[in-house]
Amino acid sequence: MSAETQKELEQLKKRFQDLAEKSYRQNVFAFTGFLSLAEQDALQEVVGRAVCGKKSAGSACVKTGGFVTLWGGNEDCERRMARFGSAEEFGYEEDFPIAALKISPLSEKFAEDCSHRDFLGALMHLGIDRSTVGDIFLEGKHAWIFCTETIAPFLCENLDRVRHTAVRCEMLDKNADAGKWPAPRQPEPARLVVSANRADAVAAKAFSLSRSQSLELFRAGKVYVNGRVCGNNSQALKARDVVSVRGFGRFVFLEEGEETRKGRLSVTVGLYR
Repeated sequence: MSAETQKELEQLKKRFQDLAEKSYRQNVFAFTGFLSLAEQDALQEVVGRAVCGKKSAGSACVKTGGFVTLWGGNEDCERRMARFGSAEEFGYEEDFPIAALKISPLSEKFAEDCSHRDFLGALMHLGIDRSTVGDIFLEGKHAWIFCTETIAPFLCENLDRVRHTAVRCEMLDKNADAGKWPAPRQPEPARLVVSANRADAVAAKAFSLSRSQSLELFRAGKVYVNGRVCGNNSQALKARDVVSVRGFGRFVFLEEGEETRKGRLSVTVGLYR
């Protein structure tokens, strides 16, 4: 389940509706694959405005419409599954079918410094669907990958190389390896001086873009604020707003500071590296 074009997103909305109706009628939980931000935005158009959900099994999930829950493995994930169904209505709970894999070089001394793109490319080279893989977290020459439980054994058996580096892939047990489960990344605070507290101005400064480049990204629908596509480039950012720009990265808006002597504004953001 992966969609990017408007036609594909419309088809995906119909799929969401079918899953919701099936779940409601049969009193069973239904799950999607990992959804991109564009696909999550399409989902929220179907089920309504997202609201903050209760913590589930010790983790913070985002609930939409009371019947749909989004989760990617930890609260820091951008790519997330949707679960249709309600434990309150069904009388039972069902975990997300998400596995965590640890990818390590066979010889760390001779391993390359591989990027997120390198690990993703190695996964896609295996011929799997993008919706079976969630977020990828890097730490040194190691990586942690969230994926569906059904694809995890295949990846453990077949993922043996990233670029020119031989690797091993192991699946973490949710219970026995709880301490090894990928933890959320902590953003790095950065002080920016901008013309105004506008989404386009802050995004441009955060990613070293010109204002015209930033504006074009908004027009192309590549900027998301709190998981929703942002069509208003002049939107004022609030504390804890999370801004994602496809192809560039993500930051959380922390606070607005004082005005500088030259009439500009000091703001603090947290950059996800």
